Amino acid sequence: MSTTTHPHYDLIVIGSGPGGASLAHRLAPTGKSILLLERGQYLRREEANWSPQAVFVDGRYQARESWVDRDGHAFSPQLHYCVGGNSKVYGAALLRLRERDFGEVLHHGGVSPAWPLSYADFAPWYDEAEALFHVHGLRGDDPLDPGITPYPFAPVRHEPKIAELSERLRGRGLQPFHLPLGILLDQKEDGFATPTSTCMRCSYFDGFPCLLNGKADAQVMCVDPMLREHPNVTLRTGAYVSRLETDAAGRRVTQVVVEREGRQEHYTAGTVVVACGALSSALLLLLRSASDRHPQGLANGSGQVGRNYMRHEMSIVMAVMKEANDTVFQKTLGISDFYFGSEDEPYPLGLIQMCATSHADQIKGEAPLAGLMRHLPEMPFEQLARHSMDFWLQSEDLPDPSNRVYYRNGQVHLDVRETNPEALRRLKARLEQVLSDIGWPAVLVERSLYLGKDIPLSGTAHQAGTCRFGTDPATSVLDLDCRAHELDNLYITDASFFPSIGAVNPTLTIIANALRVADILKGRL
Repeated sequence: MSTTTHPHYDLIVIGSGPGGASLAHRLAPTGKSILLLERGQYLRREEANWSPQAVFVDGRYQARESWVDRDGHAFSPQLHYCVGGNSKVYGAALLRLRERDFGEVLHHGGVSPAWPLSYADFAPWYDEAEALFHVHGLRGDDPLDPGITPYPFAPVRHEPKIAELSERLRGRGLQPFHLPLGILLDQKEDGFATPTSTCMRCSYFDGFPCLLNGKADAQVMCVDPMLREHPNVTLRTGAYVSRLETDAAGRRVTQVVVEREGRQEHYTAGTVVVACGALSSALLLLLRSASDRHPQGLANGSGQVGRNYMRHEMSIVMAVMKEANDTVFQKTLGISDFYFGSEDEPYPLGLIQMCATSHADQIKGEAPLAGLMRHLPEMPFEQLARHSMDFWLQSEDLPDPSNRVYYRNGQVHLDVRETNPEALRRLKARLEQVLSDIGWPAVLVERSLYLGKDIPLSGTAHQAGTCRFGTDPATSVLDLDCRAHELDNLYITDASFFPSIGAVNPTLTIIANALRVADILKGRL
């Protein structure tokens, strides 16, 4: 393989998802030379973007890799290597961690540890993250939302069936709220899109790439505008970072080694930021960047790199009802009444939010058929889709050092056991009871790839925690600025730094922290 050495940069950012793209976007106006390295290419805009068969059954946009679970079984991780990263297919629900999430919280499964910083330390950057990603919401609607500054855009209005659900829930004393969404949408008074909207409020949202670029993802909001406006920023796609090399003392990253188009390329920079996603960032630091100075892997003197992997206890549930549900854009409502428990529930349960509408091919490809046939033997997939209302449930996943990603004999292993399953079980029961109480009894059916399980191990959404930050180098990988304790010029700005994950979607916190770290770097570049 031929080797090419390139000019020196002030900053190299590895990964173009929310953590890398937001940081680079923030620093682009400084005029410093910035190189953004992305393992994948631009995700193709094509008709298949909106094909449930292509996206969910065939896995058209997922990485073609085989990993091994803790029992030695092979599985294919649902990773997306493309400009914008996993945000190209995320559900764009952009919520702040609750203020209590930053402290120690006792759960059914154990203790969620306190963060070394408080909510107040992130609050200004949460405001800026919501502005950058065009978040539509209504401040004060969610009783647990700690924000004070109004959302930059009005909430996405409910369609009639969801509005009715909201009113019925309020009639039972609950406090449903408009789900804050990152979306490019202008609304008329009737709640629907104007002709100038990029988003058309379609049913292809959660898990789908947006054919119209109407979803506020990292490519649309950060990468493309940055490349248009700042010639000091360079994007290299198809750039797989095979390892990071350091100086003789092991204190500074001196070479970023890239495999691209059949060649090996060497890049140098004063500062290097890793933002490949919590799983891929840990893999880069571990075996691929081990050396005599860092025999356990780069920045891994604590032995914590790759450990404490979290991804939420998650479940997608179809509530199949007698009446048809004609909602097109369904993902506009959330329920946080059980987030920290309730009068008759001493432990936190988590968040309920609407999920994008199910499609027949999607149900056929994902749902456990035996369960469907047992509960609904006479209902074909098309009818199931028309009669379903879809919910995404998530409870907090607790950090556990034995839940980890690592290499063994060149093979990626991901060892995970459930840490807080009782919370998710009780949250499902609450949803079933709530629907019955409001007069909408339903059969709850899991949309899962594996019979008898919730979202399986291959579902790598919400990945976090593999390079936690902290004040003690013996128990953490990063300091409070998200700089590696053991290196002077290496930072990490994806969700690797999370000490705990709360029970809300992590993307807004990733963006806010990336903006915070970018402001720290402004004085150091």
